[in-house]
Amino acid sequence: MTATDRSLELINTAAQAAADKLAHDVIAYDVSDVLSITDAFLLASAPNDRQVKSIVDEIEERLTKELGAKPVRREGDREARWVLLDYVDIVVHVQHSEERVFYALERLWKDCPELELPADAKATRGKGEEHAKLRAAEEAAELSGEPR
Repeated sequence: MTATDRSLELINTAAQAAADKLAHDVIAYDVSDVLSITDAFLLASAPNDRQVKSIVDEIEERLTKELGAKPVRREGDREARWVLLDYVDIVVHVQHSEERVFYALERLWKDCPELELPADAKATRGKGEEHAKLRAAEEAAELSGEPR
């Protein structure tokens, strides 16, 4: 079995929305062969809670406006560390960068086929690592008392 046209449409719209809100490392997997509850997972992350919320809100708004899709379940709002949007056909995970590294969902789904995403979403790959290196350099400079 493979992801349906509807799930691919949802994934691509959600991926573009995430990219538009500067999400990091947007990736999607076709999980239809291993899970009966959904066709595809979309993973995205952001370096802070406010941006996680912003990405989630944009995905929800775009899927509702453009495709008439509303999530049947939304979890993790208060902390904005890991928000899950369940659209039945697809499940969207937007994680704080630290949670993304810790839970490493990519490792769980690495045997599933990766779905083709819009160019803007593909361009987000590696952004989490870039941001982490930049933050580490800023923190090291602060500790050493150097001006930025």
